[in-house]
Amino acid sequence: MPHDTADWAATARAALRDATLGPRAEQRGRVEEIGDGVAMISGLRDVRLDEVLRFQGGQVGFARVLDPDLIGCVLLDAATKVEAGDAVFGTGEVVNVPVGEALLGRIVDPLGRPLDGKGVIKAQNHLPIERPAPSIIERDLVTEPVQTGVVVVDTLFALGRGQRELIVGDHSTGKTTLAIDSLIAQRDSDMICIYVAVGQKTSSVRSAVDALQAQGKFARCIVLVAGAASAPGLQWIAPYAGMTMAEYFRDKGQHALIVIDDLSKHAATHREIALLTRQSPGREAYPGDVFYIHARLLERAAKLSPARGGGSLTALPIAETVAGNLSAYIPTNLISITDGQIVLDAALFHQGQKPSVDVGLSVSRVGGKTQAPVLRKAAGTLRLDYAQFLELEVFTRFGGMPDGRVRQQLTRGARIREALRQNQHVPMRLVDEVALMLAVQSGLLDPLPLTAVTAFRAALPAALDRDAATALTTLAKTGELDEETRKGLMDALAALAASLGKDSPRDTATESATERAADTQEARP
Repeated sequence: MPHDTADWAATARAALRDATLGPRAEQRGRVEEIGDGVAMISGLRDVRLDEVLRFQGGQVGFARVLDPDLIGCVLLDAATKVEAGDAVFGTGEVVNVPVGEALLGRIVDPLGRPLDGKGVIKAQNHLPIERPAPSIIERDLVTEPVQTGVVVVDTLFALGRGQRELIVGDHSTGKTTLAIDSLIAQRDSDMICIYVAVGQKTSSVRSAVDALQAQGKFARCIVLVAGAASAPGLQWIAPYAGMTMAEYFRDKGQHALIVIDDLSKHAATHREIALLTRQSPGREAYPGDVFYIHARLLERAAKLSPARGGGSLTALPIAETVAGNLSAYIPTNLISITDGQIVLDAALFHQGQKPSVDVGLSVSRVGGKTQAPVLRKAAGTLRLDYAQFLELEVFTRFGGMPDGRVRQQLTRGARIREALRQNQHVPMRLVDEVALMLAVQSGLLDPLPLTAVTAFRAALPAALDRDAATALTTLAKTGELDEETRKGLMDALAALAASLGKDSPRDTATESATERAADTQEARP
């Protein structure tokens, strides 16, 4: 015991000897006004932009507007206990968030505080939420594919690692479902998944988390939540915090996929904060920098050069339209920033075509260079065939008897549309997509009624595993569709189609109106 006392006394003397005594300057300001999550502060002349400010009650915020006399501070905590006259202190630090493997499998808020009740997160490091995007010389070409498991995306609008692809559509058209399915499909890949919820309802976030936990590999996911009830400051920093967490893995040479759901609500939050801090409004009351805040955010998604480790960060931002108006302010901005867009159509959604992707308005400006060669070979002229079918379908609705060639195009197009349907949270393997495209393009599905095509697609994975195991193994190893592999797949596909078509009566209730009209015309003498 005396020995312990001597050690303690020696430690105390050493601490006192090393302590720096004397006056110390402390930045101190005063709250002049407070309301709606924004505080106007005076007296902090040396504060820099985005510096963290601490209130006397323990709440924190960050300096968003620097005027000569007042500072506009956006609170990151509830403002219920902050009042005019309270003291405010500068910290000299910008907003930082924890990064590292400790965040994997966790649900956190934009400051890295746990929301899942699993205890404190012991992060390896902290990084600022605002970081410069990689320069051109630090980037590499986008050539590696991102398999989303969604047939219509992988075959028609393929994504690449390092790409930024916007998902845009009206309310409740399946935007979040499409993004979550893309995250679930990474359960068998080497990509880290980050889902950022900005201004979403708690029930929507809960559904997304449940899907990731049940169908995906949640141990390699990070869910960052700034819900509709969160402080506006937390909603504003959420996309930037998510990007910083994802960049940690990119900079280590790994690959990450981030979904930001959604940037329309983020823009609305930015407008709210700008108006409360008395910035000049512009078009639709948005401030003049609303384009810049999203451009600098999405530019951080990139494929790094080998000299920088070769990692990648792929971004899938989501935007919401009203009445399908793609020319609205925020969707237009985001379309011009990103490398393409997947447009979801409300009419297709209500007709039961899910995912409700509008193939005419959707585009991937990188896709052809990143699509898996074997899938590109199997799909062939699928996009052109489907586009021609959609045009022919419109014209033949006016009546008239289509000739044999047109009728064949209508029959094939209806099967393509049915093959592109897909249930939610059931991503398809690359080999399944290749086999499905072979079946469609070879005409195997043309004799089948549409109900049998649906059954064919559902039974395809099990049939391939059972009847074409050797072809699947060869395809997975080589990534090439040689004649022997193609024959093995086609034999299994033909057997499956024959088994389904044998006892499947023609179900005219599910056939397209165009096909029924053609049948009627053909039956007339």
